Amino acid sequence: MFEYPARIDRLRRQMTAAGVDAALIGLGPDLEYLTGYRAPALERLTMLVVGPDDAATMVLPVLEAAHFHPIDDRVIARPWAETEDPIGIVARLLGDARIVAVTDETWARFVIELHQAVPGLRLQRAVGLTAPLRIRKDAAEIELLRAVGACVDEVLAAVQSGSIPLAGRSERQVARDVTARLLEAGHDTVEFCIIGSGPNGASPHHEPGDRIIQADEVIVFDIGGRRAGYSSDSTRCVVTGSPPPEVVEAYAVLHEAQRAGVEAARIGNTCEGVDAAARRVIAEAGWGEQFIHRTGHGIGMAVHEEPYIVAGNPLPLAAGFAFSVEPGIYVPDQWGIRIEDIVIVTDGDPILCNATSTELVEV
Repeated sequence: MFEYPARIDRLRRQMTAAGVDAALIGLGPDLEYLTGYRAPALERLTMLVVGPDDAATMVLPVLEAAHFHPIDDRVIARPWAETEDPIGIVARLLGDARIVAVTDETWARFVIELHQAVPGLRLQRAVGLTAPLRIRKDAAEIELLRAVGACVDEVLAAVQSGSIPLAGRSERQVARDVTARLLEAGHDTVEFCIIGSGPNGASPHHEPGDRIIQADEVIVFDIGGRRAGYSSDSTRCVVTGSPPPEVVEAYAVLHEAQRAGVEAARIGNTCEGVDAAARRVIAEAGWGEQFIHRTGHGIGMAVHEEPYIVAGNPLPLAAGFAFSVEPGIYVPDQWGIRIEDIVIVTDGDPILCNATSTELVEV
């Protein structure tokens, strides 16, 4: 589906423009983006070494070699045995390279050992090279984001329909049901399942626990996973009965703010402009101090990646940008509410990857 050699070629052009001699791509989404290989998070070194001209070399443990399939002869596998020094292998592959970019997810021990093995090495972050490649999704990536978005929609629709029992059960029990349904709906993995009931909803990254869900309280469902290498992430709120008047008032504001953020996701605007569009609605209604996080984050192979939709980020929007629009209002020890959709910027209207109702549904 993807032209991985072309992606590596684009990385090399980025390296040349930045004056970088070599790039070291460790575990994480950059490695998968460039090669199609999702390496396991082992303590053994896995690293793609990309120089300016020669074939890129995948240095990986010999026991994982069978799982890596070179895309063509421009990527060479270099398995290393248990008694070999993988840092020494990387150092030899670097040759005379001295300005070297390293991915953020590379373990500190490997960075330190490499610096010790190659005197005079000048290391810098590789994100300045890789983020511009990954930030604009092509047509195939957009279809994958829409497909995994439809999968998470299926589960959230089940929540809204009441087919997953809530009141009288613990958050943990509900989370198990939701996780199973995400896999049944087509996710390969479930990356997170936030279920915040009542006062727990005021914690945006709440972990489901043993709290029993009560009648007449709001529950925040923020769930997502991966399918075919791409991520879903969507948030909806339901209420087990009748919501308190204060929540009804705040939710109307939140609903307007989220729509304003989606509408602002257009070429000609900026990342901070989208944030401001959503934040302004909430602030003018008097809830500004209860909106405690950025409006959104990019999404693709990673759940959180560039671009970040936050004040202070003047990056202009471009076609192919994919990110969440997820304003929230949180009252500590009482309740929280959030609405989240994945939006893709186009030359015209933004594409929404999620289609379930954004109303506060009573179940």
